[in-house]
Order: sequence, then structure tokens, then C-alpha cells
Amino acid sequence: MNGLLHAARLPLKDGDLVAAVDLGSNSFHMMVSRYTLGQLRLVDRLRESVRLAEGLDGKGGLSVEVRRRALDCLARFGQRLRDIPPQRVRAIATNTVRRLSDPQGFLIPAETALGHAVEVVSGREEARLIYFGVANAQPPKPGQLRLVIDIGGGSTECIIGSGFEAIERESLQVGCVASTRRFFGNGKLSKKKWNAALAEISAEFQQFAGAYRALGWDEAIGASGTIKAIGEICRSMKLTKGAITAEALPQVRDRLLQASTIGDIDLPGLSGERRPVIAGGILVLQAAFDALGLERMMVSKAAMREGVLYDMVGRGGAHDPRESAVAALMQRYGIDAGQSARVEATALRLFDQVAAAWTLDEDDRVMLVHAARLHEIGLAIAHSQYHVHGAYLAEHSDISGFSRQQQQFLAALIRAHRRRIPKSAFDSLPDRLLNPARRSTALLRLAVLMHRSHEPDPIPRLDLSVEGNRLSLTLARRWLESRPLLQADLESEADDITGLGITLDYAAA
Repeated sequence: MNGLLHAARLPLKDGDLVAAVDLGSNSFHMMVSRYTLGQLRLVDRLRESVRLAEGLDGKGGLSVEVRRRALDCLARFGQRLRDIPPQRVRAIATNTVRRLSDPQGFLIPAETALGHAVEVVSGREEARLIYFGVANAQPPKPGQLRLVIDIGGGSTECIIGSGFEAIERESLQVGCVASTRRFFGNGKLSKKKWNAALAEISAEFQQFAGAYRALGWDEAIGASGTIKAIGEICRSMKLTKGAITAEALPQVRDRLLQASTIGDIDLPGLSGERRPVIAGGILVLQAAFDALGLERMMVSKAAMREGVLYDMVGRGGAHDPRESAVAALMQRYGIDAGQSARVEATALRLFDQVAAAWTLDEDDRVMLVHAARLHEIGLAIAHSQYHVHGAYLAEHSDISGFSRQQQQFLAALIRAHRRRIPKSAFDSLPDRLLNPARRSTALLRLAVLMHRSHEPDPIPRLDLSVEGNRLSLTLARRWLESRPLLQADLESEADDITGLGITLDYAAA
């Protein structure tokens, strides 16, 4: 079960099923849709209130009870997804999993229960997917700027976008579950506690409120369960027809604070399931309204899971966000496009010869392409140890379309593409990605080696075969003999590549 880049094999065919799983900090969601005539049509939807953030302790641990709830839920989702091919399923974990001290300790059993790989995304990537889901569900008017806010269980994402592109993305460590636990952990409510909490959360929004207000927007939209619930409360209290306004929100707050404890909350239209966490949600939304000067917010039916599905449709085609993100990095860091193209072409030439024997799939091919394009990114910092600098940039930059594991995979290839391979190069990767990462690194190393001189001349013969973990490379004799530096490099590489658990033989013919 690799599943590193699930959607790499698109475009989809009519009738294909695709599924998105959202491991949120409050609820887990699953959506299954059928791709028909270029559109996604909902087939099935499941939601369970897991409250993952409720089990998070101050040291990044997860309680046994909440862990069991999560795994049981994923096992039920997995039964529904059993007949859908892995490349058509994408499971995304968000804030709470990001904060775990040992994410693999949760992810390994989670992937086993679900039967599919689980990707952890950064807050900014989460924000992009949220905006993309809302934009596809409610297409914006041309030239219109739109503010989208999503209050999750552990974090809140704020995005300004135009069309289908997110322009500004922010992710705050405040959410309905986390804020309820933080400020009302003993279950007691009071206006004094509320105002103190509001001041703290408002300070979080102030970090970017000025820049957002200067950019401006034409409409504001709220997404996900918390904002939907608040919209329904406004409707049930006859304050609005379902929108959330600056006039209605204080009345909702006042009604909430008539209760002295969370268990006593009596808000019209509020489900019993959401009652334990609604205080934190209303608190965060009030802070957002105050800091951003919001007057009115419409409520969207779509959220991140819809964004994940539409993102899968776009991958592998003209609208693949990873392509534009890598191109932007190349431009930003002044990467030699000609050299990257040569390395990429040779890496793919090698890949195609050994992929079947090494069980490398289209997902691995895509990652090898990105690594080839970015392998020299660290030169923007310094030539010395540029592979180390490049790995840091690949792992820690915000790269649209990539999950945390994908960036770690990319960073590992860049870190180990030259010189001796440190034992720690692949430590951050889950076990299921170790073989693809090591084998892809071997191919990238050979491609970089072949183009060390940066010469544009084609390589007349480049035959690669594999038996187990032994590579055999054959080059044209006359061509190789005219390149003594390459011969010396190949001799050294035969020693260095053993750090990947791979041996290399080369010959001229």
C-alpha cells in the first residue's frame, strides 16, 4: 500500500468512483462520488463525531479511548471503500494528527484500519483544499474576491481567493474542540470567562487581519460543521434565513451564555452531538467577525473533502496544483531549467526500464520527476552541501498540492541524490515508502551523475537492468571512454550507492 500520490493516474473515466476521507479534529467524513461527464455526482456520504482533538494531551499524546474511537470509525469507512482502487481514494489528516508527537504511532494502525494510505497536510494546504471545495460547489463570479473561513475541531483556516485559486492562506491553532477545552475545560460558562477567551483568540486573528482587510473581498463564506451549525441556530432563532450576520452573532452568544454550564446550553437548532463543542466554535467565529470587520457570512455546503475530490480530478492534467507549485519554486530559486530537464529525461529513461522489476508505480514516477526538477534548489543558498539545503527547503516550504509525507519523500530524494547517503536520510518516512524512496533515489543519483558536466549532448546508450537490489548499467563504449571524469564518478558511485542497500555494476559495450 504505497498510495503516496493517489491521483497520479488520472484522468478519470466515466463511471469511475472516487472517494475522499477527512480525518478532522472533530468529525471524520467520507465522501464517495462517481465521475460522470466531467462532473462528480455524490454516491455516498458518512460522518462520525470522533472528536480526535479531545484526546490530545499537552505532550502530543492521544488517549486510548479516542484512539479506539478513531480506528473503529476508519474500519467502518474501510468496509465501504474496499472495492475502490487505491489510486481513487485520498485520505487526509489535519490539525490533531499534525500535533502528535509520534504521528506514525497513530497513522500505521489508522492506515491498516482504513485499508488506504493517510496523508497529513499542513494548515496552509488544508486551507487551499477548503477553498477549492467551496469554489467548485459555488463557482465565483469572474474577478470577484472571496473570503472563506472554516472552523474545524483543532484549527481555523482563513483564505482569500479569486476564481479557483487561493491567494492568501492562514491556519490558526484555534478550533471548536480545542477552544472549548482550553477556555471552558471545567464545563462552566460565564461572560467574564468568555471575554477573556475572546481577547486571546482575537489576538491570533490580528496577526493577519490588517493584510486581509487591505486586500479586501466581495463576499464571505463559511464552511464545515461548526459554521453550518451556527447558521442553523441563526435560522432557528429567526435572526436570519441561514446566513450569519454581525447583528445575529451577539444574540446567539447571549443566548448561549444564559447557560451556566456546557451541558445546560439550549440553542434552537443545535444538535446534542454538537452541544459539547459549540461554545468554542461561536467564540472563534465572533473573534473572526470582530477582527476582520465582517458584516455577513453565507454558509457553504462544501468543505475540504469536496476540495480533495475535485483536486483528484485535476491531478495529472492541466490543473495539477503540484506542477505549478514546482514551477514556481524553480523560478523563485533560479533553478537551471535546462539542466533539470536533462536530469528528468534521463531519470525517466532509467525508471521505465526497471519500474516493473522494482514494483515502482506511477506515483513514484511523479515524485521522481519533481525531485529531478528541484534537485539543485539548494544552490540558491550555497554550493557547499547544496543537497542538504535543498532537502530542508523541500520539506519545510509550503508547496501547494503536497502532503507532509510527500514533501518528506521529496526531501529524502534531494538529500541523498549526491555524495554519501546518511543513515538518517529516510528516517522521517513510513515503512511503506522506504523501498520506493531508496530505489527512486538510486535512479536520481545515476541521472545526476550522467549530467554532471551539464552538456546538452544526448546519451547514445543507457541500458539499465535490475536483479533484486543489484543494478547493471551499460553505456556506449566510445562515448564512455571519451569521458574519463564520468568513469571515475561511476567507480565512486559503486561504493556510495551501497548506502541505499543497492549495488551497482557498469559496463561499456
